[in-house]
Amino acid sequence: MEEKKKIINTTITRNTADFSRQTNNIYETVAMLTKRANQIAAEEKKELHSRIDDFRTGGDGVDEMFENREQIEIVRRYEQMPKPTLEAIEEYLDGDIYYRNPAKENQQAARFEAMEEEVIKENA
Repeated sequence: MEEKKKIINTTITRNTADFSRQTNNIYETVAMLTKRANQIAAEEKKELHSRIDDFRTGGDGVDEMFENREQIEIVRRYEQMPKPTLEAIEEYLDGDIYYRNPAKENQQAARFEAMEEEVIKENA
């Protein structure tokens, strides 16, 4: 497991203006954070399942009880980790999330082309 930055595992009050700086739209930011939180959750789930799969065996016995304790410790560690939403928020506020909106880029490109055509018509 890679070393993660220390993130406060509680809910704190945030300034909504901080969330609309990059996108100029709070709803767009929330959608972006939702997507990132889902990515983080999927990565953590995959990692947890791979660690638990290491304990799967076909036999029964005393060793199984010890293995179950190890599994429980791993699961508890993951339960104590900060929620993916909190991680996504911290990444966003620290500027660690790459973001682009193709729909906005297409709109800007269309406006630019329209302005170019207008200038060409004026000069003709």
